[in-house]
Amino acid sequence: MLSAFLSAFRTPDLRKKLLFTVGIIAVYRMGATLPSPGVSYGNVQKCLDTIQGSGTGVLNLLDLFSGGALLQLSVFALGIMPYITASIILQLLTVVIPRLEQLRKEGQAGQAKITQYTRYLTLGLGILQSSAFVALARSGQLFQNRCDQFPIVPRGTGIPDWLTLTILVMTMTAGTGVVMWLGELITDRGVGNGMSVLIFTSIAARLPSEGWKIKTTKGWGMFALVIVLVLLVITAVTFIEQAQRRIPVQYAKRMIGRRMYGGTSTYIPLKVNQAGVIPVIFASSLLYLPTLALQFFSQTNPGKTQAWIQNHIVKASAPEHIAIYFLLIIFFTYFYVSITFNPTEVADNMKKYGGFVPGIRPGKPTAEYLDFILSRITLPGALYLGIIAILPNFFFIWLDNQQFQNFPFGGTAVLIMVGVGLETVKQIESQLMQRNYEGFLR
Repeated sequence: MLSAFLSAFRTPDLRKKLLFTVGIIAVYRMGATLPSPGVSYGNVQKCLDTIQGSGTGVLNLLDLFSGGALLQLSVFALGIMPYITASIILQLLTVVIPRLEQLRKEGQAGQAKITQYTRYLTLGLGILQSSAFVALARSGQLFQNRCDQFPIVPRGTGIPDWLTLTILVMTMTAGTGVVMWLGELITDRGVGNGMSVLIFTSIAARLPSEGWKIKTTKGWGMFALVIVLVLLVITAVTFIEQAQRRIPVQYAKRMIGRRMYGGTSTYIPLKVNQAGVIPVIFASSLLYLPTLALQFFSQTNPGKTQAWIQNHIVKASAPEHIAIYFLLIIFFTYFYVSITFNPTEVADNMKKYGGFVPGIRPGKPTAEYLDFILSRITLPGALYLGIIAILPNFFFIWLDNQQFQNFPFGGTAVLIMVGVGLETVKQIESQLMQRNYEGFLR
């Protein structure tokens, strides 16, 4: 892999793309640390030191994806999550709305239209999410009501409160648009996978501080043990992310005019982890609902039910929380795979172009065969996702400290970092192969 990167830097075109990507990443990280207008940066730092990064539910996930920018209410506080949410929503709506499904089948022109819809939806979600986070920060609930002595958005500054809040929302929404543009620049003029590279950068930016926190709290022995376990988890994730079931496909020979077409052999790659990291995000978002309910009803309806939900559902180290989280991931894995891979559509396309699976008749038998294989291969993928996702929960129990609730060395973070790293290396290697291709006369 190192030799591939050295070869890439020796190639002028690839070196320009890599340096351009590094420059965009630097701009992104600068915006993630730049405070929004009206936010007291000093009070934010005092508040973060007080709560020591603790939080609950999906806020940890969002803060991790933003590289710590969310809790600082910086210009890029929302990060890339509005774009990811918009992409997932449109992908799900494609199955429901015939117009979107037709656009998806129109090729590049239809995909450009869907991308435009995604941008508009991203800005809309940016307005909603920024308004919600500003309101939570203003009321203190974003920091668990533990920073009332450090007002994040100070009052009485001579500027009307409504104007301050409006400027904050507009700044964060504009930051979302800029982040989306930076990701598209990396995709078009950089190494590709722009949005994924930005998420990778955000998560990687948290690793040094979180690792040093473990060393400071637990000592060098625990730190070394955690690093060894992390390397083992990364190795396992890399192995499973590369695993796939290849279904052979043979194309029959066809005579068109005086030329013979077809007669080639290929395969359909079905990955063990066909759903990616989406089920983990869905399950995390659903588990945040009890936390949200407690924030609304904690003052008006205290009692045994509230205490039970807090100790058994919301608490990340509770066995009930871990079990529900694991089962939700398995459910969403099957659900997402069923809506993103249509065996009937794949079988019809194969039949249209003269393709068939050896030993299986084209049409409905091929669709049933693909569905059978997919249902069997999804189970180990779902179990793998569930086990990797609940690893941080066991870290909470093992480290016995709530300040590690946004632990970045397991679960979603490892899945994203390994997946993005593998895909980026593959793209660089493919571009190297195109530029170093030798003809027959050399």
